Amino acid sequence: MARPRVAPDRGGFVTASAPTRVLLVDDQELVRVGFRLILERAGLDVVGEAADGAVGVDAAADLRPDVVLMDIRMPVMDGIEATRRILEADASRRVLALTTFDLDEVVFAAVRAGASGFLLKDVPPADLVHAVGVVARGEAMLAPTVTARLLERFAAAPSPDAALPPDLDLTEREVEIIRLVARGRSNAEIGAALFLSESTVKTYVSRLLAKLGAHDRVQIAILAYESGLVRPGERAE
Repeated sequence: MARPRVAPDRGGFVTASAPTRVLLVDDQELVRVGFRLILERAGLDVVGEAADGAVGVDAAADLRPDVVLMDIRMPVMDGIEATRRILEADASRRVLALTTFDLDEVVFAAVRAGASGFLLKDVPPADLVHAVGVVARGEAMLAPTVTARLLERFAAAPSPDAALPPDLDLTEREVEIIRLVARGRSNAEIGAALFLSESTVKTYVSRLLAKLGAHDRVQIAILAYESGLVRPGERAE
């Protein structure tokens, strides 16, 4: 069976520094065209397109994008399974999930699969560009309206291996930072709360990602809630 063709790059605007490489995975061509125009006008490099999740998995392996804009509901293979497979093949990829409806179960499944962010498809162009940049930097991008209840759901329905390993040997400072990351604080906000420089916080977060086996801040937050380190509604000290 012939392999489905991935749409070639149509020549995005190139800046002096290497632009973020983006792969578009959506079964609606008009959506892909619209997103391509928005992203290329912002100086991002749209390296390819795919009309279903299966093609998206192959395209991610071939084109090595920094960020994959992933539709959730698609034929052949949905965006949840495609996200899981892309990140299993290369954890350095970043997936930004897109969907038409703000449904808890969809967001929950996308983040569980490893998506670093979630946005509705009617997001303003400037917010879409901002979200791609945030995710490309290894940070998390979740619509504020869903973040709180999403983490509450993780706390209520932990995975079987939710407990933090007993030999993790976290320092008191690392635990403080995990808790603040789980509450959605930025590096600057964490630094202000703990009297640390932003660069020092960034170093701590990088070390925690390695220690916890997480690939972004969303995964740190999930682990914190699932393990009981942070509880829904709990306020920062």
